[in-house]
Amino acid sequence: MKILDKYIIKKFLGTFFFSLALILSVVVVWDITEKLEDFIQKQAPIKAIVFDYYFNFVPYFASLLAPLFIFIAVIYFTARLANDTEIVAILCSGVSFRRFLMPYLVSATLLASLSFYFQGWVIPHSNKVRLEFENIYIRNKFVFSGRNIHRQISPGEFFYMESYNNLQNMGYRFSYEKFTEGRLVFKLASERIGWDSIAHQWVLDNYSIRTFHDSTETFVKGVKMDSTFAFSPEDFSKRIENIETMDSGELDAFIDREAARGSENIDFYKVEKYGRYANPFATFILTIIGVSLASRKVRGGIGMQIVLGLVLSFTYIFMMQISNTFALYGGLPVSIAVWIPNLVYAVIALVLLGKAPK
Repeated sequence: MKILDKYIIKKFLGTFFFSLALILSVVVVWDITEKLEDFIQKQAPIKAIVFDYYFNFVPYFASLLAPLFIFIAVIYFTARLANDTEIVAILCSGVSFRRFLMPYLVSATLLASLSFYFQGWVIPHSNKVRLEFENIYIRNKFVFSGRNIHRQISPGEFFYMESYNNLQNMGYRFSYEKFTEGRLVFKLASERIGWDSIAHQWVLDNYSIRTFHDSTETFVKGVKMDSTFAFSPEDFSKRIENIETMDSGELDAFIDREAARGSENIDFYKVEKYGRYANPFATFILTIIGVSLASRKVRGGIGMQIVLGLVLSFTYIFMMQISNTFALYGGLPVSIAVWIPNLVYAVIALVLLGKAPK
């Protein structure tokens, strides 16, 4: 590795980590002012605030802001190099633009690898501690608000509830059906179903059971019955954002399990899954765009280049939100929708790379 490579890598990483640390400091101070009243009212311990919340809050927000500040860092220090005529001197010495780009890509590879590892494994585990703290000291207790709940437990097994109260672990107008080769063979209905936390099983009140044979039907009715099903109160007590607490392996298993159950939120879970792969890849695209934009010396200094970089970065974030919305509500396959911003900006990166100074 040559002196020039070390110089650019040092500038790239140094500018990125410094700018990220600076904005995170502002975010933490702002968050403290917003939540200070909650901390006082609910008597949150100082140790828990520091180590359980903010110690895990900082990595979470760093992962969200990393692509934006990678782009800003590249724009800023590359524009300074161009403004000081350093890039002109480098290219005039016989170094090609592609060779000049190499240390940027090395830095981008390091940051993308860190982003992939942290988003997939480190941050989900830290989110468990952070969200647990929020549920105790910041948020109101979660209340399940779903009605007319239809879910598949496993292939051929379904249950229905008109409503469910997660504070009392009680469901109303419950029914369970089992199908074999598309034919209904068993149906259990009950006016109410409640969870016995001591016996760890469900208790059904005023139930009826119908069992269907080839040409006959058996009917049983009773007042109370204990039973077990392949679902528990935990399935109704989780906020949907709790998938942020699952590492990549746990998330894959969770998506497979929810797909087998016929979950209506499956696309939301897939957005999280594919986003963990698409976001690190964006590091390379934004780096190439940043170098291509900022490597040309312009009149008036680096201000215009920084403004243009900010506009592009915010339009990229805006496009990510639009594509995710299409994935969730527009019928567009999630695996395609999540990658659309990267594909569009990859084309922009290639066009700008072609117009970069040689």
